[in-house]
Amino acid sequence: MKIQYRLHKNNKLYSYAELTYNIILVILVFTLSYYYQELGYAISLVVVPLITTFIFIKKLNINWKKYVKLNSIDFSFWRYGFFASLSNVTFQLLIAIDIILIGNILNDMELVTAFKYVSIVPYSLLFLSQVVIITDFVDFTEKIKDKLYIEKYIQNYVQLFSIISLVCILFIYLFGSKILSIFDNDYTDYNSSLMILTIGVSGILILRGIFGNLLSSIGKAHINFIITSIAVVLNIILNYNLIPKYGIFGAATTSAILMWFTGILSMLFFFYFFRKSIVSEN
Repeated sequence: MKIQYRLHKNNKLYSYAELTYNIILVILVFTLSYYYQELGYAISLVVVPLITTFIFIKKLNINWKKYVKLNSIDFSFWRYGFFASLSNVTFQLLIAIDIILIGNILNDMELVTAFKYVSIVPYSLLFLSQVVIITDFVDFTEKIKDKLYIEKYIQNYVQLFSIISLVCILFIYLFGSKILSIFDNDYTDYNSSLMILTIGVSGILILRGIFGNLLSSIGKAHINFIITSIAVVLNIILNYNLIPKYGIFGAATTSAILMWFTGILSMLFFFYFFRKSIVSEN
């Protein structure tokens, strides 16, 4: 349903649907988890998408009786969707691995909790990139063969998020300890981890956010999956070496390195395939 809103460039309804979904999710997760623990949480995850869809699907004005067989639905069509989904899964796994390995290697749940709190602020900054991409994805996908438009879009995007990233890093540098003290005064000891994670997230904001989606726009979703898969393997290797020595800071350093690594790799792959497609058309 949300994809339909995006295809129709109805960003207003898309945002309303997303907001409604999250509000209902918070309410039901809190209520059902309180009374039914993990079963209530699982029920919430299943029920909320159905409720949201029921509320908003009528606004699509779909003619359910109309049926058109599309010639574009072939093996490459399903291959694209398959790898796009796998890429999203591996990216989520990439974020979760740090928490899992901190618990397994250090066997200290307090450190796991501390890392979760330290990472809340940096990871929440990712919505800034998502706001732009969600709004513009259909537009730049439609114009993906327009070399001048795409290059100008990339230039403007990178400049904008370079400035935003610098502001975020400066803000964390000045107020990081105060932010962590809101959760617990003891968490101020992890201010350096907060800073390194913020620097890492800048790699996603500046590079990964735009070039990962541009790879999908040119039909190279499988490249995103390859990049994130490589990052998952490197994450495990680096964490097993850095966490025992540096604890939470080691996990944060690994994440920061891989955020920039995946961003740079996405950029290199995109320009390679983009220029190759332009040359082949000419």
